[in-house]
Amino acid sequence: MKRIFDFLSSLFVIIIAAPVFVITALAIKAESKGPIIFKQKRPGINNTIFNIYKFRSMKIDTPNVATDLIDPSTYITKSGKFIRRTSIDELPQLFNILKGDMSVVGPRPALYNQYELIEKRTKKDVHLVRPGLTGLAQVMGRDNISDDQKVQYDKYYVDNQTFLLDMFIIYKTIKNTITSEGVSH
Repeated sequence: MKRIFDFLSSLFVIIIAAPVFVITALAIKAESKGPIIFKQKRPGINNTIFNIYKFRSMKIDTPNVATDLIDPSTYITKSGKFIRRTSIDELPQLFNILKGDMSVVGPRPALYNQYELIEKRTKKDVHLVRPGLTGLAQVMGRDNISDDQKVQYDKYYVDNQTFLLDMFIIYKTIKNTITSEGVSH
């Protein structure tokens, strides 16, 4: 049932948000050369690696591991600041959901180089569920909580998955996106 919801809801949002996709793509291309979509390897269900899709928000000459930069903000494009603040950069992940790499709600996939977080999640069996576009850890603090807290929220979600909990997380995601709550970049 969850997979049907994921497929239909992501398809619906892709259709409704088509103008946002086009405007964002044009803004990215107008500002800098390079691809519109940024692909990055992430661990998915059972820690199987997949390519996550995002609108590119950084300059083309940004080093591969932008999270390790002393001041990553110097690499963010003007349009990138806006699309990150509004989470528009995450919209291409709707195609990851269509493909079955991700779910609408689930533990947010770690960066491929967050080895400690991946190990902690694996020990708690968080890796056994499909990662999500949004998740409980994101709506409970996102960038402002520790990895240990993220794992606790992820584990709670894995152990207590319900349609009602998913709807709560979706509601909180929309609310937090509008207010930029929990976003520190």
